[in-house]
Parts: sequence; structure tokens; C-alpha cells
Amino acid sequence: MSAIDIVGQYGAAMAAGDMQALAATFATDAVWHQPGSSQVSGDKIGPDAIIAHLGRFMELSGGTFTLETESATESGDLVAATVHFRAAREGRTDLDQHGVDVFRVVDGRIAEVWLISEDQIAEDAFWAEA
Repeated sequence: MSAIDIVGQYGAAMAAGDMQALAATFATDAVWHQPGSSQVSGDKIGPDAIIAHLGRFMELSGGTFTLETESATESGDLVAATVHFRAAREGRTDLDQHGVDVFRVVDGRIAEVWLISEDQIAEDAFWAEA
């Protein structure tokens, strides 16, 4: 299975809210690099930590966080996906941004993820502690 197919499985599991299928797309030592300087920033290591991290997005946004993959392309073990993500939080300007997520796939599993937002400062403000 190609790297882009693995990332497609990740996207489908995210869209379906299937956390078990989502966890299965990650290598046991996968690293999720969450940029910025908010309470959700920093590296998350392993499927359990990554799934908990994604759950935190849902918790903080009252279940409004959504992520849509707009396009994806691959080069060897790397996949770059353009994404559109949204969320709402009481007392905050809604989050509505595009970005690029870069995945490194090794042995049929996602080994590393880097996220690039169109406006990291606005995203940090959205996820900042109350």
C-alpha cells in the first residue's frame, strides 16, 4: 500500500470519528509535531498520546473541531495534504484556517506528522488557556 493510501485511511478514520482505526494508522513510536505556543502545542509520541491529543481538540471545542483534507500528493515516504480545519470556542474568534499536514510513512504506518497552519498566531490564541 502506498504512503498516500495510508494517509487516506487516516483521513477516513478521522472523518468517521473511528479512533480505533485512526490509532491503527500510526506506528508505535509515531511523533505528532503540534506547532505553536498554546496548551495543545508540543510533540505527542505514540498512538495513545496522539489520539488523546486529537480528543483534546474535540474537548476544548465542545465537539466542533473538524478537519477536511482538500488534496494530497506523495513523494516516496512523504505525503503533503492541504487541509481546512474549523472549530468554535465560547469567547473566542472561531478557528477557520487552511494548512498543510506533512506525513512520513514507514512500513505501512504513519511515523511522523508535521502541521503548518496559515496563521499560527491566531491558532495559538484560539487554543490558549482560558
